[in-house]
Amino acid sequence: MESLRFAAFLLVALAPSLALHEYAHALVADRLGDPTPRRWGRLGLDPRPLVDPFGTVILPGLVLVLVASGNFCLLPIFAYANPLPLDPYHLRGGRRGATLVTLAGLGANLALAAILGLVLRSGVGGVLWELVYAGFLVNVYQFVFQLMPIPGLDGAKLLAPHLPPRAREVYRNLDQYLVLFILVVFFLLSGPLLGIVRALAAALTRLIAGADVPIC
Repeated sequence: MESLRFAAFLLVALAPSLALHEYAHALVADRLGDPTPRRWGRLGLDPRPLVDPFGTVILPGLVLVLVASGNFCLLPIFAYANPLPLDPYHLRGGRRGATLVTLAGLGANLALAAILGLVLRSGVGGVLWELVYAGFLVNVYQFVFQLMPIPGLDGAKLLAPHLPPRAREVYRNLDQYLVLFILVVFFLLSGPLLGIVRALAAALTRLIAGADVPIC
């Protein structure tokens, strides 16, 4: 019963965390002069433009089922949305503008994690602690996973501009295979890669929420 409740808390936390991540991307792009996100409904309240069948439904659904069945630490909670429609030629600042758009989504999750980490440090207990912890965990993993240089995620967008032109083009063209990369990370190479993710998440947790807050 406790596992099922915690899975529900993760779901409650995941939806707004993912939406805020994407909204931050879209808002900064809009402010920097690109009207594309607004035209595609990424600045509205309709969640449908965000939904990626695998990244928004299947992947987090599988993780939540595992959590509900008591396998809390088997796979970390993570979800991603449809790619943000973006025309970099409209962005003020060129490469710097594109970097700011990418950092906005990461910053949104990091800010949420920091706020929730402070709440955990304040000494709340019981069901409230569990709910806040679920939100904290979601945002820590959203931040850390998106930092990974996996084509299609934010980390790849930050790395790509620093590659040689030909390598940059090939790297960016791999974005369309994000589902395949995620499947490899979660189910084929889960040991080493998820070990890196968990280590970074643990370090961030100690920094924000303190050593007493568990991570796995």
